[in-house]
Parts: sequence; structure tokens; C-alpha cells
Amino acid sequence: MQRKPIEERLGEPLRDYWLERVAQHTHDTYAGILISKFPEDLRTYEHLLWDSRANVVIEIGTHWGGSALWFRDRLTSFARYRPPATVPLVVSVDIETNIAHRALAQVDPNYASAIRLVDGDVRDPTTATRVRNELAPGSRCLVVEDSAHTYETTYAALQGFSDFVASGGYLVVEDGCVDIDSMRLDDAWPRGVIPAMEDWLRSSAGGGFRRRRDLERYGITCHPLGYLQRRG
Repeated sequence: MQRKPIEERLGEPLRDYWLERVAQHTHDTYAGILISKFPEDLRTYEHLLWDSRANVVIEIGTHWGGSALWFRDRLTSFARYRPPATVPLVVSVDIETNIAHRALAQVDPNYASAIRLVDGDVRDPTTATRVRNELAPGSRCLVVEDSAHTYETTYAALQGFSDFVASGGYLVVEDGCVDIDSMRLDDAWPRGVIPAMEDWLRSSAGGGFRRRRDLERYGITCHPLGYLQRRG
């Protein structure tokens, strides 16, 4: 799909550039599947995967499946450089994953060997148990929270899935931009991501994590305040 490129017009407000970028990224694809992530954030994920030695990504919010495929491919590539190579796995959770099943099958008929799609509600405590059943002992997990971007779903994801993150590993809460007025593209966007993070970080479970603002390293991100690392 050809789209008009975005121009960096020096002297014009940064917010105009941001809004154009946000509108653009909703149409971006990976291997023909919608992915809806900034390239700057994808680059940061590469650093996190390598730094944490993750061999599993747990993704809450599957959407079309493009990011699940992207994470699978990154894990596969990195495993080549750290022998013995570990078998990569992406476990992606959403209320309903039929669209992702179809899209992934068109690109890679064997996707299910390394991408497990789980139908479930992040607010249901049994969903985390079902995800755990997909993991091999000793898995090192990167957790990505990309669900409905409300207070309730964000807090539930943090509460239910933070235990999957090992010492020094990462949990990324996506799209905190919905809570920053100057970054909102549409009044219909939900709210509650950053307040949920703040409350959870003050809890006993959240006290084991620290916020890494330095990981917002490329000057623009959809995930302000959302890069969290387990201490230790």
C-alpha cells in the first residue's frame, strides 16, 4: 500500500508531526499484516529482547497478528547468535483471535509451531494460568501489555502477568499516550493506562519494578512511562 510520506517541517509544531505519525502507524504492516507500532518502538523492543535474553514474548492484545509475527521473527533471529539456540515462542492473548489466525496462516502456514494464540480476557485470572501452561520450564519472558488501554485492563494485565518477568527482564505497557492530552489523536480514545501503572507501581507487586525512561531513546514513542524493568 502506497501512502504519502510524512515530511519533517522544521519550524512547525512538533505536535503536528506527532499527529501525522500516529495516523500513519495505524496503517503500517509487517509481512503484509497490520502491526500498528512505531518503528522507533520496534527498535527499542529489539534492544529489550537482546538485553534480557528473552526466548518468549507474552503479548496481551493480538489484533491482526502482525506484531506476534514480528516478535517471533526477532526471537528466531537472535537465537542464532546465542548457541545453543532456544526455541522461540510468542503467546498472544486477545478476546477473539480468529482474524489473526487467518492472517498468520496466509503468511506462514506453520506459524502455530512458535506462535500460540489464546482467546481470553486479561481481566479473567484464569487467562494467565492458560498462558503459563504454554511455557516450558525456565522460559525468559518479555511481557507486552497492549489490550484495551483502560484503567481496568491495564491494572489487570500488570497484576496478572508481571510474575512472568524474571529478574532484570522487562514489562512494557503500551500506548500511555492515550492519557496525555497533547498526544491524543481522537477524543474517542480510552484513558487510564498511566493512572493504572502509577497505582500498580505503588503496590507490593509493582514495587519489584522500576521505570526506565531512558529506554524512550529515539525521541518519539507511543509508550511514554511504559518501559518497566524488574529489579535485581
